Amino acid sequence: MDVKIEPSWKTILKEEFSKDYFLKLTVSIKQEYASHTCYPPGKLIFNAFNLCPFNEVKVVIIGQDPYHEPEQAMGLSFSVPEKTTIPPSLVNIYKEIADDLGKPIPTSGNLTRWAEQGVLLLNATLTVRAHEANSHQKLGWGIFTDAVIQALSREKDHLVFMLWGGFARSKKVFIDTTKHYVLESVHPSPLSANRGGWFGQHQFTRCNQYLEQQGIVKIDW
Repeated sequence: MDVKIEPSWKTILKEEFSKDYFLKLTVSIKQEYASHTCYPPGKLIFNAFNLCPFNEVKVVIIGQDPYHEPEQAMGLSFSVPEKTTIPPSLVNIYKEIADDLGKPIPTSGNLTRWAEQGVLLLNATLTVRAHEANSHQKLGWGIFTDAVIQALSREKDHLVFMLWGGFARSKKVFIDTTKHYVLESVHPSPLSANRGGWFGQHQFTRCNQYLEQQGIVKIDW
């Protein structure tokens, strides 16, 4: 696995790429992709970083694991390629945006346009074996993505972290809440969202209000 990642990220994370755990992770991922069907395609493993340079990050949305069925994972949390059925969690995200901001619900689940505006769509684990959720969770990705969150918290100011569900909320320990805005809620999956705590939170309005208060261009959700 060649680390083909946008230059500003390469600079920020250069120490991580030389650490033992990352070198072992690289070997493991190469073996996995050589012997199994894995997602996303190799060239999209660092898609979230390549579409959203470090210097341009405004918002961080943390997912857990890539989609593990064909034609879904594209290296952006919650996002699927054009013409792919929109997953239930993203349907609920879109419903909340529609209710919150009065925007029509998109027909595409491709969130590239968010990434290009400064939304880092970060999965904690960046790869997965086909049909096996969380199958790469113990390979070392979590160490890497925790370091990403810590670097963002340390090096930048006035980010919005959107932490949805218990797993994402566990990452709050890596965030300096004195200089960043953290929005927490239940996960948008139907199981969680339908119990309450997802709909009606106005997270997208609150995010944009904070950005504008800091003199930062808001996100067109």
